[in-house]
Amino acid sequence: MAHGQIMLGREQSVRLLGWGIRFFLAAALTASQIPGVYAPFALGCAAASGPGAEGIAALVGASLGALLFLDFADALPFLASAVLIFTAATALRGTKAAGKRSFALGTAVASFLAVGGIYVIQSLSPVDRLAPFCAAAVLTGLSAWYLWPLLAPGQERLDPDSLLFLETALLLAFGDVWLWELSLGRALLCLLLLYTAYQRGMAAGAAAGLGMGLAADLCTGTGGVLCAAAYGLAGLLCGRFGGHRRSVAAGVFLASSLAALLPAAGAQAEALLAEAILGAVLFLLLPGRLFGGKRVRRPEAAEEGNALEKMKAQLTRTAAALRDLYDSMGRGAPASTDENPAIIFDRAAERVCRGCALCDLCWQREYTGTFNALNDATPFLLERGRAMAKDFPSYFSDRCIHLPDFLAAVNGELSAFLLRRQYRRQLEETRRSARGQYAQLSELLTATAAGLGETREASAEEPAYRVGAALRPKEGETVCGDTVMSFQTEGGLLCLLLADGMGSGEAARKESALTCRLVRQFLEAGIEPEAALKTLNSAMALRGAETGSFTTIDLFTCRPDTGEAAVYKFGAAPSYLKKGGNVRRVTGGALPAGLRGAPATPDVTRLTLEPGSFAVMISDGVADPGRDEWLQDLLAGWEGEDPQALAGLILSESIRRESLQDDCGVQVLYLPRTGTLKKV
Repeated sequence: MAHGQIMLGREQSVRLLGWGIRFFLAAALTASQIPGVYAPFALGCAAASGPGAEGIAALVGASLGALLFLDFADALPFLASAVLIFTAATALRGTKAAGKRSFALGTAVASFLAVGGIYVIQSLSPVDRLAPFCAAAVLTGLSAWYLWPLLAPGQERLDPDSLLFLETALLLAFGDVWLWELSLGRALLCLLLLYTAYQRGMAAGAAAGLGMGLAADLCTGTGGVLCAAAYGLAGLLCGRFGGHRRSVAAGVFLASSLAALLPAAGAQAEALLAEAILGAVLFLLLPGRLFGGKRVRRPEAAEEGNALEKMKAQLTRTAAALRDLYDSMGRGAPASTDENPAIIFDRAAERVCRGCALCDLCWQREYTGTFNALNDATPFLLERGRAMAKDFPSYFSDRCIHLPDFLAAVNGELSAFLLRRQYRRQLEETRRSARGQYAQLSELLTATAAGLGETREASAEEPAYRVGAALRPKEGETVCGDTVMSFQTEGGLLCLLLADGMGSGEAARKESALTCRLVRQFLEAGIEPEAALKTLNSAMALRGAETGSFTTIDLFTCRPDTGEAAVYKFGAAPSYLKKGGNVRRVTGGALPAGLRGAPATPDVTRLTLEPGSFAVMISDGVADPGRDEWLQDLLAGWEGEDPQALAGLILSESIRRESLQDDCGVQVLYLPRTGTLKKV
């Protein structure tokens, strides 16, 4: 009896697990979308799950995915197709055809065409929507076909091709997740392709590369086949070296990707190459047990070291090339090419005055008067954007017998002049932005190469430090727009962050929290703080051009074991260093992050924090930088050792003096005297 209950419990657990897997996959695959806002992989998942409880689990998961990842107008046809797929599977359940793989494919495609076709026909431009609709129908059928061995009730088996298809579909959902301006989804696709080609050979590598590339191109919506070309060639050649060391396969993968992308030089090609580099690095970092030890012997430590050295040298050379490109753009920068506004009148006179009876009088005998009249009118027409008769002196306007024609000609030339000037300024701004991006990418690659393979020796005794923080929203608000954060990287660098979002309330909190989260991701990835902040500033400048927002960033980094510290500021309020009764004030003059595009660098102050010292960071709502003597006096007289108590005291005194006119944030670091405290 007990044995039967145990078996029943196990069967129930297995069923629940199967339902949960189908629910999760249907919801997650809804995020993998192609142009036209179609989610074919999720529909294929629903079709492969069949009728019954398994199909219901997939249908509910698809509904949740539609709620999370689709707009209402796009969710309706998607859910209608999913319901029709489940209805058809349920209605034909028990028939001879229902248990076949082709049945899942047929019901998926037919249901999608039946529902989606109505929406395409009724759209304003059915011809334009036809191509993505047909592509979505094909992907829906392929999804049902490949997912059927994994999800069909009673047919579950781990088919390698089906697993590869599912992994690809799931990774495509991360295509719009960006890390250092690179697509995380495509980088992981490169890792999956490398692993597949290395394990399964040339034919599987080429087929997987073409399939992944076409799917990535389709999800990107660029209309090209750049990913298919790069991934297909890389998968083919990498599979040829499956019996060699992993470093050789990774090098061949990068070389073939570069060869495929070289003719398409552009921003997309550069991003794809960088993603291939990231995928290759991740491939080299995979544990050896994933490869089963059947192809090659486990690399010796010296061989792995050589592979890292080669990768380091390659990243260094790439960084040097980008730096040379940056320098060449600076050397070739032309001098200011602003046109002289006199060209407006020269061209207008050529059209109107040349055939005038008074041409000789105006442009020969009275040339000085004509020149002065046009010169005097120039500021007015440039400010207004058009010329009027009142802009010219009366002696000129009264004498001109073709004044209306002359004004019309001047206004035509003025419009062209202003358009040319606007174009030149936009071109110069784009050029400066491109130079800054090349420089920042070079710095990031250099920092990555410098840290590749390096390890920091762990101290016998973990360094001691304590951190305290306090936040208070502006009067009348329920949330604080400031964000504080402290963490320690794997390399032992202690980081304290304080960000102040523009304005106050929930919008400011989201902005400052996003900033802190991005900075933390950069620093924990091993990027140097200055390079990380410069890259983040460029991204926020582009974002701010749309939203008009900006954020101050105050970053304090410290090595607790040595006391080496640095303060980085983008528009942040002063920071204060206290040792005994001495207080040092650290300020900066850089604008907040997002107000100025590349190249903008933070203010950097390097210092040494001695044992028994405090570092205090505040937002501008705590104390006005022009009258913060009270704060310096408070710090000089403080004799305690609890940073949380000090943060609370500063905030209380600020509320009394400033009356919460703005959001307030305080963060305090204390390095105790040797061996007195543990980190908190």
